[in-house]
Amino acid sequence: MHRKIRVLIAKPGLDGHDRGALVIAQGLRDAGMEVIYTGLRQTPKQIVRAALQEDVDAVGLSCLSGAHNVLFPEVLRLLREEKAEDIIVFGGGVIPGPDAVSLEEKGIRKIFTPGTPVKTVAAFVEQAVLESRGETEENALEPPQGVDHIGIAVRSIDEAMTFYADHLQLKAEAAVEVPEQGVKVAFIPLGNTKIELLEPLGEDSPVAKFIEKRGEGLHHVAFSTGGLEARLAQLKREGVTLLNESPVTGAGGYPIAFLHPKAANGTLVELCDPSAKGEGVKS
Repeated sequence: MHRKIRVLIAKPGLDGHDRGALVIAQGLRDAGMEVIYTGLRQTPKQIVRAALQEDVDAVGLSCLSGAHNVLFPEVLRLLREEKAEDIIVFGGGVIPGPDAVSLEEKGIRKIFTPGTPVKTVAAFVEQAVLESRGETEENALEPPQGVDHIGIAVRSIDEAMTFYADHLQLKAEAAVEVPEQGVKVAFIPLGNTKIELLEPLGEDSPVAKFIEKRGEGLHHVAFSTGGLEARLAQLKREGVTLLNESPVTGAGGYPIAFLHPKAANGTLVELCDPSAKGEGVKS
C-alpha cells in the first residue's frame, strides 16, 4: 500500500486571491492526499521552510500577480540549497504560455493554466510522486514518441490512391480489412510516419457515418506511445473520456485506443504502441 501523498499549496508574493488555490487544495484532498495550505502572501523562504517541516512530497504554487518568473524559480533555488530537490514543484495561475515553457525548463514539473480540471492536477501529482518514490513501473507522463500515422476517411481506397500515386509518387501497402472496426485500410509509408486510408466496409461502419456527416477527409491523428495501458489509466484518472478504456488490436497489428474527440478540441486522437506489434492484446 502506498504511503499517503503530502502536498503543500502555497501563494507566494503579494497576490491576494486564493480561490483557485483553495479549489486545488480541496480537489487533492478529495483524491486522498494530505494537503497543507500556507495562506496568502508567503515568501519563497517561508514556503520552503514549511515544505521541509511538513515533510511534503510536492509543493503547488499559485500566482496571479505576474511575479511567477521570479518567485517560482526562487522556491526551486531554496529547495536545492536545502538538498530537497526530490520535492516536486508544480504551479498554476494566470501564466502566459511562453512563461510556462520557460518555468518548466527551469525545473517546475508542470504549469497548469486556468480551466484545467482538478482531476488532471490530482492525477499528475499522484503519478509524479509515485514515480519519484519508485513505486510505479510505467511512466505514463512521458510524451508520445511521435505521430505514427494520420488517418484519412475515403469512400474508396482505389480511387483515393490515384492522387497519392499519380501526383505524389507514393505507394500503398496491401489493403487489409478490420471487420471489428468496420473498415478496410491501406497504409502509405511516408518518411517517419504513415498515411492511413480508411474505407468503410458497410453503411453501419463508424467511418461511413463520419463521411456522411463530414465528408471525406482527415479522420484522426495517431500518436505512438509506450505503456499504453498505463497511459489510458492515467488519462481516465485525469477525467479524459476514452472510446477504448483498454487497448484493442489495430490494422497495423499493434495495440491502439481512441480518445473521445471532445478531449482534443474535436480531433479524434488515437494512441498506439508499435513496439508491441504481434504481442496481442490482453483480455
